[in-house]
Amino acid sequence: MKSRKSIAISSCLFAVLLSTASCNSDLLDVVPTDRVSDSSILTDSTLFESYVINRYMGVRLTDKEAEGTPPGFGRGFEYAMWSSVTDESIYNNDDNTWLIQRGQLAPENTGIAGTIWGRSYRSIREINYALANVQKVNMSAGMKTRLSAELRFLRAFRYQDLLRNYGEVVLMGDKVYELGEDFSNSAIYTRSSIKDVTAYILAELDAASKDLPTANNNTNWKLGRATKGAALALKARIALYAASPLYNAGTWQAAASAAKDVMNMGMYSLYTGGYDKLFLTAENNPEIIFERLYTRGARHVCLEISNAPNGFGGWGGNVPLQNFVDAYQMNNGKSIDDATSGYNPQDPYKNRDPRFYMTVLTNDAAYRGNTVQSFVPGGKDSKDGPSNWNTSKTGYYLKKYMNDALPIDNPWDIAGTQPWIYFRYAEILLSYAEAQNEAAGPDQSVYDAVNAIRKRTGVGMPALPTGLSQAQMRDAIRKERQVELAFEEHRYYDVRRWKIANVTENVPAYGMDVTKNGSTYTYTRKEALSGRHFEDKHYFLPIPRAEILASGGKLTQNAGY
Repeated sequence: MKSRKSIAISSCLFAVLLSTASCNSDLLDVVPTDRVSDSSILTDSTLFESYVINRYMGVRLTDKEAEGTPPGFGRGFEYAMWSSVTDESIYNNDDNTWLIQRGQLAPENTGIAGTIWGRSYRSIREINYALANVQKVNMSAGMKTRLSAELRFLRAFRYQDLLRNYGEVVLMGDKVYELGEDFSNSAIYTRSSIKDVTAYILAELDAASKDLPTANNNTNWKLGRATKGAALALKARIALYAASPLYNAGTWQAAASAAKDVMNMGMYSLYTGGYDKLFLTAENNPEIIFERLYTRGARHVCLEISNAPNGFGGWGGNVPLQNFVDAYQMNNGKSIDDATSGYNPQDPYKNRDPRFYMTVLTNDAAYRGNTVQSFVPGGKDSKDGPSNWNTSKTGYYLKKYMNDALPIDNPWDIAGTQPWIYFRYAEILLSYAEAQNEAAGPDQSVYDAVNAIRKRTGVGMPALPTGLSQAQMRDAIRKERQVELAFEEHRYYDVRRWKIANVTENVPAYGMDVTKNGSTYTYTRKEALSGRHFEDKHYFLPIPRAEILASGGKLTQNAGY
């Protein structure tokens, strides 16, 4: 990550209620050389600031995560992305994602979702430690205030991960729990209501936004650190969630106002260098509000080898579903199920929304000076090609995020440098449009927000038709979020907060078989992964059984598990 150096902190500092940790300082009376002591952190302002900066990252808690650098918030760039537990994609080689797609989640079997609870609370404890001690550090009052705001933002972000995955969660306040304390009090494990958790996060973000800098700079607040815009963007997201049917803990008007606060800053705008380049451009990008930065030597998963077609030497990875492909309109603005759209099921990729071609690789798509051949017989990117265990089960490969200037073969010291974007301006516009439509109906400001995204440079989709009803606009906004924010960890939470996951996540996981006969292709829909299943209990994740047991059974489980 740019402008950040990881430091190893004593495991004593990482101990956290509800997570397993151990430390015995009595074994040897020596000064350790592989960690930094509390006294060193608190007597060195530079070291303390490094400790704060490292809270943007969490601890690695399971196999096959955090290759290159520690994990951040959410999931981000991993081999199996969060999209592969939704109707956007499946992970070709499973890696504990299929059980979530198939509705087999259990407290003892949480798949790739099993680290969220523990990592979040461990990080919250580390943040509380810094907040409890910042006033002891020899630095200016202004810097103490700014670091405190940064820490409160980071803590609010961790609570966002908890809220949207578990619903009711334990609010730790500012308490710094230590090993050896009495954890038998049941009150410690009381889960607060969604309304109370939401109110807490929003209040923290209000406080943080007042003291965070308006912008990053190249001196004392490098790109990648939190700003006022980042705090307000997180507030807008939380307010939108709170107003949504699953949470029912806020108002649509409050959500619209929160998004409008970001828009009114006048600092952000849609990127004009191309939708595909947006996700490769970390610096001087007016659309990015908050991002995680990587560089050589501090990289993430090498996306190109992980997701490229097998005929190009790639491993397939996160392969888009037909369910997702079908969401893209024709370039005339009509859905493919509209009889007047011009859609041809035997030429299915012609004249689609331009964002489609920058997100998904299809059969016959141009790629790295060649074309993708997912057809049979004989296609190099099909089961007839090399390394066919990496052939896409859906017939599609992921294009979004891929940097064709980076190598597929032997990328380890070169690739893995794309930024992970936590917040961008398009999300804010769509959040405003959704909330404003629900609060007041499809007024002109709603149209303006959605159409700005559709008509952005390099996309050029037609404006939405005028005269839409509130329900029609709601459907249009949801479809726009599905394609514009694809693979950015929104779809999983969107279908749940709208309470439509019982529909979308019970649709089979479809793909496409392509057969070539001479110069003619035939396209046949298929089921790419069997057994896709969703129940009402899956609106939230189960709390890992180990956490319930660690509490002595005092921590309550989510309903249905």
